[in-house]
Amino acid sequence: MSDSRFKQQRREQPEPQEGSRPVPKVVLTVIGLLLVWAVYHLYTSFNPMPAAVGDDRVVADFAVPATADGGQLYTANCVACHQASGAGVPGVFPPLSKSEWVAAADPGIMIRILLHGIHGPLTVEGAQYNGEMPNFARFSDEEIAAMVTHVRSSFGNTASATDAKTVAQVREQTKAQAGPWKGDEDLRPLLGE
Repeated sequence: MSDSRFKQQRREQPEPQEGSRPVPKVVLTVIGLLLVWAVYHLYTSFNPMPAAVGDDRVVADFAVPATADGGQLYTANCVACHQASGAGVPGVFPPLSKSEWVAAADPGIMIRILLHGIHGPLTVEGAQYNGEMPNFARFSDEEIAAMVTHVRSSFGNTASATDAKTVAQVREQTKAQAGPWKGDEDLRPLLGE
């Protein structure tokens, strides 16, 4: 092979070939030791959450009250327009505090308003409001009664409470009312004015 024609061949590297290069045993050993240590650590340090860490609530604390909460219903459905104080927004949304509609001797007036809503001009405490109030007919009689009672006894109002039976009667009496009340035109006669 000292022949000059093989000289070039000796200078070349051998042809590459496929083979397998497994993960070195040292790396596998380290991974195995880490896995054993992790399992041991979890086993020795596992501590189920002790009761002292919790907030001491029991199942009864999560029960939904059997009666509707008028304050919560008001907050969820009415605060955006009539405000948390019941003062409304001047010129836009009428106040509920000291309103003749809320303080009326007959709670049925307010029940009618909640059941069917209002469209058009409505005078409250001498100021005229021209807007829309949605109806809350989707609520149960108990929920309507709770909202009416809440509003009639909050925001400086001292009117009497109402109950679900009264709401059911008003709902039955006004079932022919297809749309919202036309503000003063439909509702002012109910005040006896």
